[in-house]
Amino acid sequence: MSIVGAGPTGAMLAILLRRRGLSVRLFESRADSRGKPEESGRSINLAMADRGINALHRIGVFTDLEKELIPMVGRFVHEASGATSLQSYGGRAHEVIYSISRHRLNAVLLDVAMRRHGVDVRFEHRLESVDFERGVAEFHDRGTDRRLTVPMQPLLACDGAGSRMRRELQSAGLITASETPLDHSYKELSIPAGANGEPRLMREALHIWPRGNYMMIALPNIDGSFTATLFLPNGGSPSFASLVSATDIDAFLTRNFPDALALMPDAGAEFQSHPIGFLGTVHAAPWQAGGMAAIVGDAAHAIVPFHGQGMNCCFEDCLELDACFGRNGSWDATLAEFFRIRKPNTDAIAAMTIENYLEMRAQVADAHFRLRHALSLELERRFPDRFIPRYSMVMFHREIPYALAQARGRIQSRLLDELTAGAESLASIDYALAEKRITAQLTPITVAAAEGRAAIG
Repeated sequence: MSIVGAGPTGAMLAILLRRRGLSVRLFESRADSRGKPEESGRSINLAMADRGINALHRIGVFTDLEKELIPMVGRFVHEASGATSLQSYGGRAHEVIYSISRHRLNAVLLDVAMRRHGVDVRFEHRLESVDFERGVAEFHDRGTDRRLTVPMQPLLACDGAGSRMRRELQSAGLITASETPLDHSYKELSIPAGANGEPRLMREALHIWPRGNYMMIALPNIDGSFTATLFLPNGGSPSFASLVSATDIDAFLTRNFPDALALMPDAGAEFQSHPIGFLGTVHAAPWQAGGMAAIVGDAAHAIVPFHGQGMNCCFEDCLELDACFGRNGSWDATLAEFFRIRKPNTDAIAAMTIENYLEMRAQVADAHFRLRHALSLELERRFPDRFIPRYSMVMFHREIPYALAQARGRIQSRLLDELTAGAESLASIDYALAEKRITAQLTPITVAAAEGRAAIG
């Protein structure tokens, strides 16, 4: 069988299927980048959470990457007033997320796929066309400038948000697909380490500068630096369209992010030289053409990066597809079941991610938001079998499907609205009412998770 795309998703899937005893060829349009510097200005650092960490454990590579993971215990909020605060991600010490370089993650996964599992990786092989009637795909070997015809037995495409396979399936009328752009884009900037390699911000946190309609974030790197990402509207003022001259760029950064700018000696030059990264959401249905071809990961359901779940969701795809293969005797049945199980969950995380962008850029500095956040952690402490904050369900509870986290999150949001109405602190919360409402409206989470999985698959 063949896989298109040797990014983290393709490499993960190749390892899982090789462990099933399948022969796997992995085609990648780019050259082998292992051992080479990471491309500047293009990569948003990845946030690895429970779902992604579980996948790394399952394929036996967690120990290879453990030293690359930097724990982040919460959001370190930098308000426009200059005030700062740390908002913990969860109510328990182990509830942290991890910053990791996409480049390094990909290199380790490819090494393991090739060296330990014998995956045949063909670099500089670009998918050019697909003939569904003949059941073959044509690749261009850019190294030799030759064409290679490959039978689809099947061909699994992990070729990202701009997937060529998705477009081929759509053009052939085999699926419907849409790409919905966000009206915001991003630029990558950098905060270098100090003179002795020390981090110049709190290292164990995701830093965020919320500014209403836009924001900047920064994630830590192993070398003491931080990768900063500025998210701005595409149009209006301020926006990427309005910030063109060096004078305007410097004035904007000085006015809105003075504490960060003091740590970013190359911010102006990076703003002008780094490309604008566009953001959007992909929806497709179905994800397969019988047992012949399928799209997996971002190719099927790319999401915007505001919940730290993009790679985690893709890795969960790989585990689910592997499990479906183990339960079925044909690729046709495997891919049909995979779509049926995953589609409701990927739709759910796509919606929750958009909602989380509004929370990050506009709400985290708000006093009422902070009260709701504190109350959600307190309710989890008091009623741990029924109330788990939606963020925690997504990030720290891989046993809870995304769709169930979304559904319970709606109920819990209404409860938080009711309980915090008119309240100024946790001391003024009516916990007797909270217990009554939670008991009536939220079934025990273990029961709900089992029912949710049964309903989907």
